[in-house]
Amino acid sequence: MDNSLLVSLSHQLASYRAMDVIANNIANASTPGFKREAAKFEEFVAMMRPAEGQTGLQPVSFVKDAGIMRDSSQGNIEQTGATYDVAIVGQGFFAVQTPTGLRYTRDGHFSLDNNGNLVTSQGHQVQGDGGPILITPNDGEINIAPDGTISSVVNGIGNQLAKLKVVEFPNPSAMTKLGANLYSTTQPATTSTTATVRQGTLEASNVQPIIEISHMIEVMRAYEATASLSKSQEDMMRQAINQLGRMPNA
Repeated sequence: MDNSLLVSLSHQLASYRAMDVIANNIANASTPGFKREAAKFEEFVAMMRPAEGQTGLQPVSFVKDAGIMRDSSQGNIEQTGATYDVAIVGQGFFAVQTPTGLRYTRDGHFSLDNNGNLVTSQGHQVQGDGGPILITPNDGEINIAPDGTISSVVNGIGNQLAKLKVVEFPNPSAMTKLGANLYSTTQPATTSTTATVRQGTLEASNVQPIIEISHMIEVMRAYEATASLSKSQEDMMRQAINQLGRMPNA
């Protein structure tokens, strides 16, 4: 295959990858705590056979997929008024127990299951400093303080029930995304000393749909330009083959 076609193919694959990431951002624009992502690419130079008129191996620049970059900036805090909705302000993650182990999330849309356990939207148990958090109907009015302390008021008497486990990591961007707004990591977790929580609120996604759509248009234009170049190269090769086929035998 001609080097120019190989280069065009690498650009088209990069555009496809970028489009996939952008589409996922837009799809999660209303997901609480979601962090936008961007595809990262690098130049990859390979020594290829020379084209006509050239001698010796020639350097050819391709596009290489270098992974995903995650934007960890704070999303807007939106009021919901729900007792068990909690948003993190600052760096940190809620710890939740899943069938595959301890995982982390910024999505604070919690509720109580049939057993009174505080759980995520997927039913995973939210962890406190002492393990799962249990709240019974007899606990009365529930209050969650900025430091994550969960307390109840029964007959005018306050009782501390638990404290949300909010942790942070040295490099949040290196955490592995698992889906369902969950992350895993091998980094050591430490209790966050700077983050606070707000009851009755949720952190919105930091995706800005208008910006994502503008990025999508840019990627589409780049893909179309590359596809047009590939088609021109193919047409030239086809014409050359047809001309050679018409030449009389010597």
